Amino acid sequence: MTEAMSATPAPDALAGVLADAPFVRLVATDDGDALAAAGLLARALRATGTPFQARVDPDPVPDDVDDGVAVTVGVDRGQHAIPGTGRPASAAAFAVARELGVEPDPVVALAGVVAAGSIPGADGSGDALDAAERAGRVERRPGVALPVSGTVDEEPSRAEALAASTLASTRYSGDPAAARDALAPLGLPADLDSDDRRRFASLVAVDAVDGDDASARAASAVERALRPYVTDGPFETVGGYADVLDALAREAPGTGIALALASDPDASLRTAALDAWLRHGLAAHRALDDAAVGRYDGCVVARVDASPAVLPTVARLVRDFRSPEPVAVALDETAGRLAVAATGGGSAAGDAAVDRIGLGDACRTAAGEAGGDGWGTPVRGGIAVDDGDITAALAALREAI
Repeated sequence: MTEAMSATPAPDALAGVLADAPFVRLVATDDGDALAAAGLLARALRATGTPFQARVDPDPVPDDVDDGVAVTVGVDRGQHAIPGTGRPASAAAFAVARELGVEPDPVVALAGVVAAGSIPGADGSGDALDAAERAGRVERRPGVALPVSGTVDEEPSRAEALAASTLASTRYSGDPAAARDALAPLGLPADLDSDDRRRFASLVAVDAVDGDDASARAASAVERALRPYVTDGPFETVGGYADVLDALAREAPGTGIALALASDPDASLRTAALDAWLRHGLAAHRALDDAAVGRYDGCVVARVDASPAVLPTVARLVRDFRSPEPVAVALDETAGRLAVAATGGGSAAGDAAVDRIGLGDACRTAAGEAGGDGWGTPVRGGIAVDDGDITAALAALREAI
């Protein structure tokens, strides 16, 4: 089944369908935007008394639902979908929830927007930002978008959080000890004032673009990590929340669903989410540090040793911070898997005008030629080849794009 590239459906149309549904099954792609969107829809359904189920899948196919409705989130499939192609799926879900007569959590919506590669207020998220600001739930400050402040003993330290963040790629990403060494000359106190936050942000901004491997795109990509919106949500900043959601969608989708559904996550859920995020982010950066990177016509390929959950994050990091080409591939030859990401997914990527290549369909085509399975959306995808040659799938993918 191919993925379409249609615009996001009108919120009132989908809301009308959901309002009359006796049961709703939500299936979302494995990314932070779709996870946030599914959470917003599920909370709205719960508020209106509509039974539902929600799950995450790398390649969502709408399930058959007897006397109910199936909704795909993050890809345009089936009769009812929030594809996330016209605007982030979380921004669209925010509008659908309002049409259902529910006031959705704007912080969750904004986290999804950042996870989609955009910034709060852009790409159709103005209503969510307005709602959050009117309620006094967000405040933009200098600094770096991390999920924790680093001042609480049981949380990851500031250096650990900086090393794990996938909103930036620096010389110390993936290495908490190196991050501590980088922060040491700043002499940052436990509680940061505005000047401290500016110095912290300047360090990250410079280091994201200063490496020999940094691409021209890195300067715009790192903007998502700077001048964050501090929030009263379960995490310190909207951007940090986004980073956690994106990691959970791949690393621990069950925890991700629980977090997206919880209006007030308890301490154990928050800790589980942070643990999965820290593990995921450090693994992604370490895999990239050890990668053999090669440039081809139209794409950059990073050959890595990484878990299937980490590969999509590595591909995104290469696309945003290392690749001079519009497409980035993370390839694990031993496991027979690859993940691919293309520009054009959000305003902060610096390539919003780049035509969508249709990576999901390209992956399906290439996988078919190599005897494997392919999946994805217009701007990202993956291939798994169990008994064949993943390098043959890569060659076919390069031809397809």
